[in-house]
Amino acid sequence: MRNLRIVLISGLSGSGKTTAIKALEDMGFYCVDNLPIVLFPTFVDLCSQSAGGITKAALGIDIRGKEFLDGSRQIIHQLREEGYLIEILFLESSDEILVRRYRETRRQHPLGIGKSVLEGIESEREGLTIIRDMADKVIDTSEFNVHELQDAIRRYFSDQSRLRKMTITLLSFGYSYGIPLEADLLVDVRFLSNPYFIDELKQLTGEDPQVAEYVLKSDETREFLRRFRELLKFLIPLYKKEGKSYLTIAIGCTGGRHRSIVVANTVKAYLRKSLKGGDVILRTTHRDIGKG
Repeated sequence: MRNLRIVLISGLSGSGKTTAIKALEDMGFYCVDNLPIVLFPTFVDLCSQSAGGITKAALGIDIRGKEFLDGSRQIIHQLREEGYLIEILFLESSDEILVRRYRETRRQHPLGIGKSVLEGIESEREGLTIIRDMADKVIDTSEFNVHELQDAIRRYFSDQSRLRKMTITLLSFGYSYGIPLEADLLVDVRFLSNPYFIDELKQLTGEDPQVAEYVLKSDETREFLRRFRELLKFLIPLYKKEGKSYLTIAIGCTGGRHRSIVVANTVKAYLRKSLKGGDVILRTTHRDIGKG
């Protein structure tokens, strides 16, 4: 592994890329914004050979470099094969929030010439699909202010012990409150028996032993977990080999308070035992446990 950490930042215009780049710059990253992806290998080579000893660099890329995006997958894969640690961060927001931000700043969307702002946003989403699909981490900044986004960036990139580790997040959620935008793998467990319809379990959550026992005792749950564990056993080494730094496994039930929590906790316990070598960080987030 080469001694150069590279963060590639992309995302929708108005989602906070400039704020993210400034936050990384404050953390000691050498930052360049809006460099065409075709010049990425040259940029990396210059950083590696710099007399000042650059060890952390960040590169911002947006829709203005769209003509270069088609070759981005091959370029990034080649650099990773050469031993460079490349992490891709993609920022996005809801259409409503982006339109409001453009109205407040009175800026023109880069793809909004002759179009409405919303049409420009839709075109940009489509054009950046390649980069988003490759992203190690997707952050939805819809509910963030500038300071909250800066804090999120610092949390994701300040821990040096994570440089060679992949962070796996087991995220439980309720479909009633929307699908998490940051999900890499999405699993629907609404087919499992619902504790909500059991009077003594309705007001509890999947963190309670009674609820966990109810969900886990069924044959369907045991068979599902067996197959799901086999899938993860196959997938996770491939994600690590590809160089993915963050993997979010979103597990959803109706309200996000019972079945999804039990499954997320159970899968995390399995991964803690099965993944060895200390090169994976496991996290659990129960997004909707307090709702309903």
